[in-house]
Amino acid sequence: MLSHRRRSILCPHCSKLVSQDEPSCPHCGTSRPGAWWKNNAITRGLLSSDRVIKTLTYTNVGLYIISLVLNPSALHLSSNPFKFLSPSSETLILLGTTGTIPIDQWHRWWTLVSANYLHGGILHILFNMLALSQIGPLVVREYGVNRMISIYTLGGVFGFLLSYFAGVRFTLGASAAVCSLIGASLYYGKSRGGTYGHAIYKQVSGWVLGLLLFGFIVPGINNWGHGGGIVAGIALGFLLGYRERTPETLFHKLLGGGCVVLTIVVLLWATVSSLFYRLLG
Repeated sequence: MLSHRRRSILCPHCSKLVSQDEPSCPHCGTSRPGAWWKNNAITRGLLSSDRVIKTLTYTNVGLYIISLVLNPSALHLSSNPFKFLSPSSETLILLGTTGTIPIDQWHRWWTLVSANYLHGGILHILFNMLALSQIGPLVVREYGVNRMISIYTLGGVFGFLLSYFAGVRFTLGASAAVCSLIGASLYYGKSRGGTYGHAIYKQVSGWVLGLLLFGFIVPGINNWGHGGGIVAGIALGFLLGYRERTPETLFHKLLGGGCVVLTIVVLLWATVSSLFYRLLG
């Protein structure tokens, strides 16, 4: 007599215990959670919330280190903490600083993506990565990985696009993308309602207030990018929906995957072209 044993696995999206043979996850609606292409060491890592945040953080830090290595003689070892360990302006422009000058004079529209991963100093990247580590896991949990990646990428692009139309000559940093996550969290809290939703909305509103105060007190802050990111995050949260109301669809996966591919291509191009220019120069 043969017996069929049902093996339990963790859903690759919501991480809750389900049967491997389930046609869809009863918790989050993910189709065929036991499929081999969704349940292997690589995809489990890529689809986990902590891995996504870590990957974004490592990418930002990696680009920051590259920007320092490309022109170490131009490093600013200043007593001013906002200028400490600052890459040279020339190097940052090579790697993809965005703004009216890079776009209008050099037609580098791809910098709307690359600028989200560049930073002007150690405190600049530290603040942005701390903010990402705080707000990112919430967006991953409530929207899912694919929608989080889409919000982060498209929200950052829109934030810099708005600052371009506002006439900002040069700008960079992950804050526009992080602000889009804040906007998506605002929408989620307000839309969901209830005790939990109200708590999220209240907490994230504090972030927005802090950003406003910081932007008006500290010179050189791209408030257009911050504001554009928040608005884009709210709009994307509404259009893409969150898990409780809209299960993840093929469109969400394709959009998230497209954002990943676009980012990889742009950052590889920025890095390789910068190295090539340095070697020839």
